[in-house]
Amino acid sequence: MKSGRKEIQRARMWRYFLDAATEVIEEEGLDQVTIRKIADRAGYTSSTAYNYFKDLSHLKFFAAMRFTTDYINELPLYLEKGTNTIDSWLYSWECFCKHSFDRPEIYAIIFMDDLGGAVDELLADYYNVYEEDLIRLPEEIRSIVSELNFSKRSMLYIKKAVDEGFIKEEEVDLLADTTLMLWKGMMNTVLNHRRNYTKEQAVQQTLYYVYETVRRVIIPGKENELTFSIKK
Repeated sequence: MKSGRKEIQRARMWRYFLDAATEVIEEEGLDQVTIRKIADRAGYTSSTAYNYFKDLSHLKFFAAMRFTTDYINELPLYLEKGTNTIDSWLYSWECFCKHSFDRPEIYAIIFMDDLGGAVDELLADYYNVYEEDLIRLPEEIRSIVSELNFSKRSMLYIKKAVDEGFIKEEEVDLLADTTLMLWKGMMNTVLNHRRNYTKEQAVQQTLYYVYETVRRVIIPGKENELTFSIKK
C-alpha cells in the first residue's frame, strides 16, 4: 500500500511541475525554461523539483512531450491512408514532418538533444504518468509511439513490408537509419537558419528525400502500389 501511495504522490508532483513547465514554454518560450521558474510557478522549491527530475534537460524533455499530443492523435489517421505498409509509413512521415517542423525546438529536444542516456527509461517514466495518452491508441500504434528510438520505430513498422514483397530484409535497417538522418539534417538546417526554409518547404523537402530513398530500395514494380505522392 505504501508503495502505491508513493507512486500516486510522485505522479501528482510530476503533473504539478510539468503543467508549470508547459505554461512557461507557452508564455516565454523553451529557451526561458529554468528549474527555478518552474518550481516557483508550481509552488515548490527548486530542491523539491530535483527530487523528481534529475536535471533541467530531463524536465525539458518531459515538458516537450506534452506538446506531441496533436501528433499522436493524428498519427492513426495518417497511417490509415496507406494501402500497404510502405504507403502507411510514408504517410506517417508526412504526419511527423508536419508536426515536427511546426515546433522544431520541441521535437529536437525529444529526438536529438543529449539527455545523458537512459532515454527509454525517461519515456517509460513519462507514459507511466500520462498513460491515458497511449490508452486511446490502437495496440499496433501504441508500441511504435512508446519506442523513442526513431530508427527502431521505423524498423519495427516497415519490417512487415518485407513479407508484403516491397523491400528486401537487408534494406530495412538502411531505410530506417537513412530517413532518420535526413530528417535530422533538415531539422538542424531549420534550427540553425542555414537556409531560409518556410515550415511548408522544410516538410516537403524532407518528404521528397524520404520518398526518393524509398523509391531506390523498393522492389521494381511495387512502387505502382503506392498512393502516397509528393505535393508540388
